[in-house]
Amino acid sequence: IRPGEMVAFIGPSGTGKSTLLALMLRFYDPTSGALRLDGVDLRDARLADVRAHMALVGQDSLLLPATIRANIAYGRPGAGRREIAEAARLAGAATFIEDLPEGFETVLAEGGQNLSGGQRQRLAIARALLSEAPFLILDEPTSALDPEHERHLVETLLGLRNRRTIVLVTHRL
Repeated sequence: IRPGEMVAFIGPSGTGKSTLLALMLRFYDPTSGALRLDGVDLRDARLADVRAHMALVGQDSLLLPATIRANIAYGRPGAGRREIAEAARLAGAATFIEDLPEGFETVLAEGGQNLSGGQRQRLAIARALLSEAPFLILDEPTSALDPEHERHLVETLLGLRNRRTIVLVTHRL
C-alpha cells in the first residue's frame, strides 16, 4: 500500500480481513512473512510507534462516560473546538450533536448507550479523523450507518485520499 492510497479488503466472514488489521496494529505478529512500514518490519519497530501511526475504527468502538467533545478528542486531547467540530462534520455527526440539549458537552452513558449504533459509529469515525495518525483503519465502518450517512462517509474518505493512507475492511463495497 503506497502512502495516500485508499485500499479495501472485501470478502465474506472468515477470509482474514480482520486478521490483517490485527497484524497491522500488532495485536499479534505474523508466524511467517512480514508486514513492513516504509521498509521496516513492524516487529522491529516499537509497539507504541506503530500504533501512533494508526487510527482504528472498529465495529464496536469504545466510548467513554465523558462529554462528546472529550470522546472525539480522546486520541488528541489538545485539539481545539473548531478541529473537533470539523471532525464531527466530516464524520456526519455534527447535526445530531448540535440537536442534543448540551451539544458537544453532552455526557455519554457508559459505552455511549444513550446514542444509537449509527451515532456511536460516527463519533468513533470523528475521533479517528481528528487524530493525526497517517493511517486510517476502518473495520466495517458503515455497518451501523443508514445509506445517507454511508454516502457522506464515502465522500469524506475519498476527500482524504493523498493525505492519509486508508485501509478499509468490509463485507461489501
